[in-house]
Amino acid sequence: MVETIKHLGSKSKEHFVMHHSRRNPADEKGNRIMAMYRKLGKATKPRRALLRNQVTALLYNGKIVTTEARAKEIKKIVEPMITLAAKEKDNYETLTVDCKVPEKDKDGKRVKEVVDGKKVTKYTTVKKEIKKDMPSRMHARRQLLKTLYPVVEVPTEKAGRKKNTKEVDLVAKLFDEYGPKYADRKGGYTRMIKIGQRKGDAAMMVVLELV
Repeated sequence: MVETIKHLGSKSKEHFVMHHSRRNPADEKGNRIMAMYRKLGKATKPRRALLRNQVTALLYNGKIVTTEARAKEIKKIVEPMITLAAKEKDNYETLTVDCKVPEKDKDGKRVKEVVDGKKVTKYTTVKKEIKKDMPSRMHARRQLLKTLYPVVEVPTEKAGRKKNTKEVDLVAKLFDEYGPKYADRKGGYTRMIKIGQRKGDAAMMVVLELV
């Protein structure tokens, strides 16, 4: 490429380098440079979706089985997230608020009362402590939510019933569980264990887990 662009002017040379940078990345002198990340054989959007999915699975389950190339990319995303959670874990204030809670009978059903000729649920006011994020922790929460997918737990006993499902707050898990756990650790929150090659394409498979 150096020989090809020697005769070009400065503007033409810049245009030539930019035009060919997708297939053959090169600097302003025409020297080829390496990519900053593994493309994993996918376009940008499918690649990001794949990595977000596996990052979410790793933080939810604690470990996943994937290829070595994917695991190295996942580590680049997960470790800064845990560092951010450890930094902001205590940056909140506790408030006491009044909450209305529906009263329930011995069978777990809501107690009804008649108001203006209509049956309505009877509520009781109780005191509840909540955590109010400080500005930096709120910003950290939103940064984490940009990467994580929503996770819904479905019970095995009554699978198929929507009211028994439960949405998992992975950001709260990062702040309340992983933050204190890794607060005194300076990086290195994950480990890779090779388990052999995959049949078919012989890709090296690993177990990526949180230490």
